[in-house]
Amino acid sequence: MINRIAALLLSASLLLLTGCRESTDSSSDIVTTSQAEEIQAKVEYPLTIRVGYSTGEDDPRGVALKSFCDTVTEKTGGDIVFEVHPSGELGSDSELINGMIEKTVDMTVSSAGNYALYATKIGVSALPFLFDDFQSAWAFIDSDEMHSMNAELESYNMHVLAYFDNGFRCVTTSENIGAVEKASDMNGLNIRTPENQIVMETMSELGANPRSYPFAELKQALIDGVFDAQENPIPVIYNNGLYEVQKYLSVTNHSYDAMPLTIRQDIWEQLTPEYQQIIADAAEQAQELDRTLVKQQTEDCVKELEAKGMVVVYPDLAPFRSATTGVMDMFRTVYGEELIDYVTNN
Repeated sequence: MINRIAALLLSASLLLLTGCRESTDSSSDIVTTSQAEEIQAKVEYPLTIRVGYSTGEDDPRGVALKSFCDTVTEKTGGDIVFEVHPSGELGSDSELINGMIEKTVDMTVSSAGNYALYATKIGVSALPFLFDDFQSAWAFIDSDEMHSMNAELESYNMHVLAYFDNGFRCVTTSENIGAVEKASDMNGLNIRTPENQIVMETMSELGANPRSYPFAELKQALIDGVFDAQENPIPVIYNNGLYEVQKYLSVTNHSYDAMPLTIRQDIWEQLTPEYQQIIADAAEQAQELDRTLVKQQTEDCVKELEAKGMVVVYPDLAPFRSATTGVMDMFRTVYGEELIDYVTNN
């Protein structure tokens, strides 16, 4: 399984790289005044930006996005407005990202691993048990090493504005399955995952049977018994009511979920430096809000979930780490020794 997936990823990476335009340094992210003046005639105001994301409005990303949109609209005097579609109204995460390439979606925020088809290295933060806490995760996400990967997405019409936080992913199971209390309890588990190759391979190495499925349809799929289990960060489990259809929460924290907030590159390039700065500043503020909410809810929602009737267990994670070392070895080939050494030693 590992060798087959590694070969596929390497082939995909090489294919994608041959289609990439030459990367530019960070100084080219904001167009010059003369460039903006040349293309400004193409922009009609008010400019409506179509935003889609997969979770509900109460999720931290939804709250932070609303703050971002309100700030930009206010600061631009209504020249830039937003049409926001939560809960997968415009499609699944993969469809939203593809929509930016096809220019049917203007902005989205999604797990870094979902962008990895186009920028392979941007999904590195999802490697199993890479970070022990939010502070160490954010230190890497905010590093120059991580931000240097953003240019890879520009070739696919995506400009990274900020990195939201989705938290640490945990496993939930249905009442008839029982709790995952030890690594061997993952054997044969029919579990839903996102279209994130690292997460899927992590589940496979633990003995589970992962399958990707649109998040907006997940709750009904759990009701219908399509899956026995799913894995998501605690705030997502709480804010999207997954506790209503899952009995057990196992705090595995097996993967950290960074989320690039992206806008179409062609739209970004049409904005004046003034409006680019307004958007960049608002994105930074929204990033801080999102991270604060995710950290707070990760700490607070466990008690809320228990009050809702979930049984929460804390497995010994050492056997989980041991079982997933092969994932790190496989992606060492994909990402390269230098990047893996950097992320594991900083």
